[in-house]
Amino acid sequence: MATGRVDKGMTRYLAHPLICRQPMQPDLFILIPLFAFIAFVYSSVGLGGGSSYTAVLTIVGMSYMLIPTISLTLNIVVTTGATFQFLRNGHLRWRVLLPLLMASVPAAWIGGRLQLPETTFQLLLLLTLIAVAVRIYLWKDPVFDLPSSTAFRLAASLVIGAVLGFVAGAVGIGGGIYLVPVLIMTGVATTREAAATGAVFILFNSVTGVLARASWTDVPWKVLVPLGVTVALAGLAGSHYGSSRWPSRTIQRVLGVVILLAIALLIQRLLTG
Repeated sequence: MATGRVDKGMTRYLAHPLICRQPMQPDLFILIPLFAFIAFVYSSVGLGGGSSYTAVLTIVGMSYMLIPTISLTLNIVVTTGATFQFLRNGHLRWRVLLPLLMASVPAAWIGGRLQLPETTFQLLLLLTLIAVAVRIYLWKDPVFDLPSSTAFRLAASLVIGAVLGFVAGAVGIGGGIYLVPVLIMTGVATTREAAATGAVFILFNSVTGVLARASWTDVPWKVLVPLGVTVALAGLAGSHYGSSRWPSRTIQRVLGVVILLAIALLIQRLLTG
């Protein structure tokens, strides 16, 4: 039954070393600088870092029921600062964002409400991380000319929004890592506008996903408080600078190593049961 799965997940959560020990033991000493770096570089290009947070938490063995809640909450912390910075500078294009949110918010709620079995969650997360890795290492960012039809663009926005919203609620990856390059490649938005759209898109999906998941699982405050403060400060710094000294693709390829490790670990877990 669903209740049994939640209880089992919470038992694993309470038994996890990050929870049982005092808040500033070595595991958090490792996670805090790592998450600070992730938040800084991703927020500088309008992303929340959910894919990397999720990958790291998978590697350290956090309960699968809590990984999305932690990643989405950290997304909220990071993208709130980025959203404020981008709105203040007038980079957001609401005509681009609103059709995406029309589909993504309900889909994120549905994904967040699903109490997936562990194997199903791991398989969905594996497929999502593989897609992220393909995006980072193999996709060459070509430029596409979309039909100028308003109906076509609306339909495309609704489909993209629905898929990314569901993924956000179900596994904790906000979707900006896919959305931002798509907006740039299709000529729908400039680099700054795409980053602004991605930040607000992630924020709305993450809030929705956390609220949906809060109805059936607890929030792991002992982990979230120190990590939340860390990514808040790092995210504000990253969004203030607006861009990094290095190209965003270079940053993503470096951080993508964590995602590749998580993919290997998930494959090993699925094969060994």
